[in-house]
Amino acid sequence: MRLSANAFIAKPLIAACAVSIAALSPVSANEPVVVSSKIDTEGSVLGELIIQTLERHDIPTEHRLQLGGTSVVRAALEAGEIDLYPEYTGNGAFFFDMTDSSVWNNANQAYETVRELDAQQGLIWLQPASANNTWAISIREEVAADNDLVSLEDLADYLAEGGKFKLAASAEFVESAQALPAFQEAYGFELSDDQLLVLSGGNTAATMRAAAQQTSGVNAAMTYGTDGGLSALGLVVLEDSKGVQPVYQPAPVVREGVLETYPDIEPLLNDVFTSLDLVTLQTLNADVAVNGLSPSQVASDYLDMLNN
Repeated sequence: MRLSANAFIAKPLIAACAVSIAALSPVSANEPVVVSSKIDTEGSVLGELIIQTLERHDIPTEHRLQLGGTSVVRAALEAGEIDLYPEYTGNGAFFFDMTDSSVWNNANQAYETVRELDAQQGLIWLQPASANNTWAISIREEVAADNDLVSLEDLADYLAEGGKFKLAASAEFVESAQALPAFQEAYGFELSDDQLLVLSGGNTAATMRAAAQQTSGVNAAMTYGTDGGLSALGLVVLEDSKGVQPVYQPAPVVREGVLETYPDIEPLLNDVFTSLDLVTLQTLNADVAVNGLSPSQVASDYLDMLNN
């Protein structure tokens, strides 16, 4: 789950000092690691992957999944009320009041920046997944296949040649300078009103459904990179090869004191998260959001496959 710019208020220095004390506090041997997550589908899947990985290796856990939105879970980690949860690298822009910095548009720079800043507060970022849950433009599979569309650069060429294209999107995506206008400027295309279906208050479930059903001639949709409905609805993400959007790679964040007590957490979770590429995470999310499986079952099946 991405975080809007007004969803997190930077904390004063005195709060940061309190964070360090809580984050550095160790847990006793055999004391459970309190694992949490955000309230969305992907948070539940990632949280279950963390819990089940630790429990399979005899590290006790306490479940506090789907605790709330970004600000709620982050505050709980800072206060030492939870020990570990999956967060997104790009949200460091809001945690540290750096929304104007270009580092968040580069995967390596985003990770290194948030890792270094949080380490100063006793919060340790483990290895991120390569999957990127950021704003994207996705297109129907047959259109992509028939026209060799892999990236937004390909889309720009396709549009310049008069290719048929109509995008379902929210008003925010169409109007926000950081969204469609940023894509258009970077890749040198401009969609006309006839090439847009603007859904008032539209979320990605609605835009993907419009593309899947070809509502009013729609064949593309505003999405997030790891949306669970993409593969099920026959949509593919067009690569943002110029890095227009901030990078939101999920990674476990753990209190330093907990990692000192259970050092095996790091290699165990690194192995799991580095296996999560874009298609894999889309598929896991789809098993929950589309196929109706529980996050617990999806995580268990994936770990069984990964370890075989």
